[in-house]
Amino acid sequence: MSDTFSILETCPLLSGLGDEAKLELTSQCRSRNYAAGEIIYLPGSQQSSLCIIASGRVRICSSNVNGREAILAILDVGAWIGDTVFSPGMPRVFGATAHEECRVVEIEGEVLRSVLQANPEAYPIVLDQVSRRLWSAMSVIQDDVLRGTEARIGRRLLFMAQMHNRGEPAGNTTVRFALTRELLANMMGMTRQGVHGVLKSIEAQGLVEFAYGRVTIPDPVRLARYLDGLD
Repeated sequence: MSDTFSILETCPLLSGLGDEAKLELTSQCRSRNYAAGEIIYLPGSQQSSLCIIASGRVRICSSNVNGREAILAILDVGAWIGDTVFSPGMPRVFGATAHEECRVVEIEGEVLRSVLQANPEAYPIVLDQVSRRLWSAMSVIQDDVLRGTEARIGRRLLFMAQMHNRGEPAGNTTVRFALTRELLANMMGMTRQGVHGVLKSIEAQGLVEFAYGRVTIPDPVRLARYLDGLD
């Protein structure tokens, strides 16, 4: 139980709850293990629960009728998934798949909503986190519609940095997270060669570094300023 409690403490969505409320959630949630590539939930499913990544990584994705998968983001330990937990009956827009072997702590929507109702002081944090998630999603949509390829790729990297930072702006602190050019190409709907060609300019200026399956953004603020100049 203590391990599950510590996982709940890493989740920014629940940071407004006190220890007693988190202990109540701990007693009613369940932990599930997934193998790499195993589906956690499908897009369009009606499941209403909150999932917190306890170990490993999870990719948020969608697919077309031919089974081609498009990845929106890859999330790390402490990240939460399952936005429809606050809108029971609404289908999930995206699916979630274990990117690697992982463990997920799941809280039923009815249980979470009941605990929040008993602890209304936690709602400002919840609303802030949901608003940040919505802002990030709308920013991705805007980038895909209005921006050129280099700006789109750069801003998707900044989006990933924010997700890695548990929804908080990355600031000017160096951010590192696991990501390959192949995965980035999938996210952007491009070929690896196409992404590599666009990244050359950004990498040459020291704004982004790819090495050994990881990406480093030395100064996210500097990268953001560079991308602003491309708009």
